[in-house]
Amino acid sequence: MTQARTSTSRQCPIPTSQPTGVPKFELTSIRWVDAILRWRPLQFTLIAVTLGFFVLAILTSLAGTPVGNRNFGIIFVWIVWWALVIIILVPLAGRLWCAMCPIPAPGEWLQRQAFIAPRSRLLRTLSKRWPNRLKNIWIQNFAFLGVAVFSAIILTRPSVTGLLLLAFVLLAIGLSLMYERRIFCRYVCPVGGFIGLYSMIAPIELRVKDPEVCRDHKTKECYLGSENGFGCPWLVFPGSLKRNAYCGLCTECLKTCSMNNIALNLRPPGLDLLVSRERRLDEAYKAVIMSTCALLYSAILLGPWGALKDAANMKDWRTWAIYAIGFVAMNLAVVPGLFYAAAWLSRRWARLSQVPTRRLFVDFAYALVPLGLMAWIAFSLSFVLVNISYALPVLSDPFGWGWDLLGTRDFPWTPYFPDRIPYLQVPILIIGLVFGLYIAWRIVDEHASAPEQALRGVVPIATFLLVATFGFLGLYLG
Repeated sequence: MTQARTSTSRQCPIPTSQPTGVPKFELTSIRWVDAILRWRPLQFTLIAVTLGFFVLAILTSLAGTPVGNRNFGIIFVWIVWWALVIIILVPLAGRLWCAMCPIPAPGEWLQRQAFIAPRSRLLRTLSKRWPNRLKNIWIQNFAFLGVAVFSAIILTRPSVTGLLLLAFVLLAIGLSLMYERRIFCRYVCPVGGFIGLYSMIAPIELRVKDPEVCRDHKTKECYLGSENGFGCPWLVFPGSLKRNAYCGLCTECLKTCSMNNIALNLRPPGLDLLVSRERRLDEAYKAVIMSTCALLYSAILLGPWGALKDAANMKDWRTWAIYAIGFVAMNLAVVPGLFYAAAWLSRRWARLSQVPTRRLFVDFAYALVPLGLMAWIAFSLSFVLVNISYALPVLSDPFGWGWDLLGTRDFPWTPYFPDRIPYLQVPILIIGLVFGLYIAWRIVDEHASAPEQALRGVVPIATFLLVATFGFLGLYLG
């Protein structure tokens, strides 16, 4: 019996219907796209490439020069990789990075005792189930905040970056040996938390073609696995999948489905934000945290307040402790409190007495997702375009030891379009604002019985989004 079938005997959820009336194009109807996605070594090949860069990033961070802009680990993790993920992959392809991320790979290979195809296992891992009370993204929320508080240090000290990456790998291995499938990715990884949140905006989705086929099909290879592939590493049953948030795009279900009922679709962006039945408080807090961190990062790293930047860089423990307490308080209390107040005003002005304020807080938080993602893109452009030229020298001299492997070691630092960056940031933020207002309107319309009631209800949330946008513009435009 293969590992894929013995990893779990859990019952799959009953399929639920997908949104109807939405124009979609099935990308897997294109023969060469379908062939590539069904190619068994696809994910292993992608991971093998990224794993090489990842190992080099750890080695150079720990053993290379302490000068950040001459260290491969700092440049390729926090500039090249970050730009690839937040500016390109997440907005356009959702969780595609998760399909090629090397961090969980060693643990997953040990768990499966296979690299590419299912095979009989010689040894058994514990394969315990994750506790029900932890089946949420609260650990990811707090883990992201923990990394965020130390971000100024992590981004400038190679050794800290190397230790952090190594800790992620060891934690992922430990969880893979103790629990079933990709528990680290699903419930622990701080990067996976925000990628999942923002992947709901992406214009692609992996879904079943016909939920009724899943309902009538008994063997559920897509979830349990077969000789053709592994069960879903993310513990997601495709038949009930309605959002991108927890689909890692590994395409295992596409390979294992004997009914040919899995498709990769092109669809309107942000469709998942309107799936009301699956909105949750932990995700709502993630939306608030990500938006708050984008604003705080912009103020710390791009603002004119030198004392704030010194505190974030841990010039001394006392000021850093004050900074850390303030940073966490802004994310967990101040901004969520203000947003809760906006939801309360929305309930009161629209006379939505039948809807609890907590429910409106959760629902309206999804209107922060478009603005939050666009704010991160705008923020990232400000340092990526200025610093991306450091990538060429470190390719030739990754450790900063004086090598010149590719002849690019002496390539000069060249900031790209520094004077035009604000002209890119402004329209990006406006797109996020308009998209967020649209989502807020659609959400309040779910609860309101008349257009004028919806209009009154959307005003406080729209005001919050406008104030946040002006805050970002003030920092970026000076």
